[in-house]
Amino acid sequence: MTSYPLTWLYVPGDRPHVVAKALAAGADVVVIDLEDAVAPDRKEYARAATAERLGEPQPVPVHVRVNALDGPWAAADLTALATLPGVSGLRLPKVTSPGQIRQVAVATPVPLYALLESALGIEHAFAIATAHPSLRGVSLGEADLRADLGVRADAGLDWPRSRVVVAARAAGLAPPPQSVHPDIRDLDGLATSCARGRILGFLGRAAIHPRQLPVIERAYLPTSAEIEAAETIIKAAATNEGAQALPDGRFVDAAVVAAAQRTLSLGRSR
Repeated sequence: MTSYPLTWLYVPGDRPHVVAKALAAGADVVVIDLEDAVAPDRKEYARAATAERLGEPQPVPVHVRVNALDGPWAAADLTALATLPGVSGLRLPKVTSPGQIRQVAVATPVPLYALLESALGIEHAFAIATAHPSLRGVSLGEADLRADLGVRADAGLDWPRSRVVVAARAAGLAPPPQSVHPDIRDLDGLATSCARGRILGFLGRAAIHPRQLPVIERAYLPTSAEIEAAETIIKAAATNEGAQALPDGRFVDAAVVAAAQRTLSLGRSR
């Protein structure tokens, strides 16, 4: 089974010393941000500093969130970063159409990841997810999406969240990670939100501070009870390939076995 990242740590591209710390923080993927975390008058510096850092391979996978594709900085971002040996992926913000993905993909050899941050992006989720083989993932940018939809409560995002999960899986992509939890002190709230995200079908989460990483990992790794239950299912399936009921009443068929295999694969990945 494929092993997927669980933690994606965002770090501002105009703070090289913070980038260096992030690379050693234990995240599965570090995302250097050239977009929202960088002021307009720091864009060129952030791009140059990021290009310098990623001119050689890095100790962990590093993605770069470039600036919005319809803005004044994205073209220079893509030109400067797309072929650097330290870049493992490019995250494209505010994507609204499959054409944007195709336009970047034909000029860029790096794996691409689309961020859906508007009602239009959500409406086109499956078309975007299937736009080009270079696209490896889709996820939400919830701060912008909240503003676009006028959502006042967290539950108002449940439908867009499910929509992007379904679009990703229908396209054969990895389950999307959750968007960031903006309060870095609210670790209990983060854990509760991650539990809700896991129910909805997300896998892992973006973070904006290293202290969030262990909370996310604990939330998304299977518990010992879940691993034990999965092992029981796999053993039962090994002795009887057809559908069956376990002594405790659980029904086992091919779909249940596949889910158990995913659970064990995720547990073994850590």
